[in-house]
Amino acid sequence: MEQMGFAVCCLSCDAPDIAGTERCRGCIESHAKARDKLTLGPATTKAERLAREQVTMLADPSKYIDDSEHGSFMLNYVRLIDAHQGKEEVITMEQIEARFAAQRAKKDRSLIREVANQNPWAERAPDAEEREEMLQMFGTAKRPKTPTWDDLLDEVGELLDED
Repeated sequence: MEQMGFAVCCLSCDAPDIAGTERCRGCIESHAKARDKLTLGPATTKAERLAREQVTMLADPSKYIDDSEHGSFMLNYVRLIDAHQGKEEVITMEQIEARFAAQRAKKDRSLIREVANQNPWAERAPDAEEREEMLQMFGTAKRPKTPTWDDLLDEVGELLDED
């Protein structure tokens, strides 16, 4: 209701202040319709412009406490809302530091990374025995002979002799 600019209704309501009650839902629904009617289309009359200005001010009264005409009313309105909702507990530097420390200690989880890294070599390279076993599985247990520079030069020489 406060976001719609109708918190004043909650301040004067006799229903218990429990979010989601049937009475609250009814009020929110009717006030949402009222706000939609106020803001639908361009404001053509002074009354429509005034109504829109008032709803805007009531939706965020703390922005208008310095207003020359409505400032004192808005300040009083902010105080009433704060008294109704209760003051928020001040967050201390220790709480902020504790939250940052907890976030740093928290391990980043990624489902994709966890599924992709299920191989036994995600943390360490396979040893010689495991490498040989894999080579046998893929049919290349015997490593092909790697030619030396001399072998390559001999091969190039043979190709040149053929021409």
